Amino acid sequence: MRYVEEFNDPALARRLLDDIRATATRPWALMEVCGGQTHSIIRHGIDQLLPDGLELIHGPGCPVCVTPLEMIDKALAIASRPEVVFCSFGDMLRVPGTDRDLFRVKSAGGDVRVVYSPLDAVRIARRTPDREVVFFGIGFETTAPANVMAVHQADRLGLRNFSMLVSHVRVPPAIEAIMRSPECRVQGFLAAGHVCSVMGLAEYPPLAERHRVPIVVTGFEPLDILEGIRRAVHQLERGTHRVENAYPRAVRDEGNPAALAMLAEVFVTTDRSWRGIGRIPDSGWSLAPAWRSFDAEHRFQVTGVTTEEPAVCRSGDVLQGLVKPHECEAFGTLCTPRTPLGATMVSSEGACAAYYHYRRLRPAAATARAPQDAGSTEEATPVG
Repeated sequence: MRYVEEFNDPALARRLLDDIRATATRPWALMEVCGGQTHSIIRHGIDQLLPDGLELIHGPGCPVCVTPLEMIDKALAIASRPEVVFCSFGDMLRVPGTDRDLFRVKSAGGDVRVVYSPLDAVRIARRTPDREVVFFGIGFETTAPANVMAVHQADRLGLRNFSMLVSHVRVPPAIEAIMRSPECRVQGFLAAGHVCSVMGLAEYPPLAERHRVPIVVTGFEPLDILEGIRRAVHQLERGTHRVENAYPRAVRDEGNPAALAMLAEVFVTTDRSWRGIGRIPDSGWSLAPAWRSFDAEHRFQVTGVTTEEPAVCRSGDVLQGLVKPHECEAFGTLCTPRTPLGATMVSSEGACAAYYHYRRLRPAAATARAPQDAGSTEEATPVG
C-alpha cells in the first residue's frame, strides 16, 4: 500500500528527527494519549531515536485497559446467566476480572461469542428471539457511533431481547484529570487522531489554555507521530500552547456531524471509573433515559459488585504515566500475556503488552530476548 509506505519513509523520518534535535534545547515530557500510538512508538523504536531529555510518557488511551474491574465483573455475572448470549470483541475475553475472565465463563458453559461489530450482535438477537443478547459496548469516542447505531437498529427492528452493557469513556476529561494530578509531569500531548475524527477539536483548546500545554492531534504511522512530536517541541520551545491538527487527512475541526448528532440523541455524559485511575467526572457515556430499555445494567440489575485489584500489579501507575511497564516488579515474571495480572498486558493496545512484545524487558536492555511465551520474535525496528 503506497499510501501507508509514504508514512514509513526512513529519509523523511531522519529529516523530522533532525528538526526535533535541532529545536529541543531542554528536557520535555510529552504524553501520547492512544495505545495504538504507544505500540507504534515502541515497535519502531521512535522513543529511542529522540534526543536525550525528550521523554514520551504513555497515556491511558487503551479502552480495554481502562475498563474498570467492576464493569468486567458485571459482564462476567451477566454472561454467566443461562438465558444470555454475551457478545464482545475478542480483546475483552482475556481481561481479568476479580477471579476469572470471559474465556473461563465460556469454558464453564456460558454462551460467550466473539463478534466483529455491534451489528453482529443485533443480527444474533434477530435470529434467536428466545435468548437475551447482550453486547459489551466499551471504548473511547471512536467506537461509540457504531454502538449507538446498533441500539438504533435494534429499536427499529423492535428487538426487545437486545441490550448493551455500556462502558464508554471520553478523552478530554481524562486529560483534565491527568493535568490536575500533583504527580503530573506532562508538558504536552499527542492527541488521538481517530477520536478527533469523530469528535472534532472543540473540547481541546480550553484544555490547552487552562493548563498551558500544546496539544497536537496525531495519527499512528511513524511519520505521523514524529510530526506530532516535532510540532509539540516547537511550541514548547516558543512557550506557546495551542491545538494543532497534524492529521488533516482524517480529522476535521468539526469532527463528524452525523455521528455527533446520533451520540447526542442516544447517550448522556456521566461520571465514569477508569481502571487504575479512579472516578473522573463527566468522563463517560451511558444510555439516555429514553433508551434505558436497552441498558443491560438496568435490565439485569447487576448490583453489589465489589472488586480488588492485585496488589503486585502497577497497571494503574502505567496508565497514569507514572512508571514505565518494565518498572513494575511483576512485569515479565508474574505478569505475562499468558498469565496477565492487569488489562495493560492483555490488550493489543496496552503499554505492558507493547513492552513485552517488543522486548522492552528492562530499562537498560530495550532489545533483550523475551521469555519463551512471548508469542513473537519481532524486534523493534527503528524508522531512522
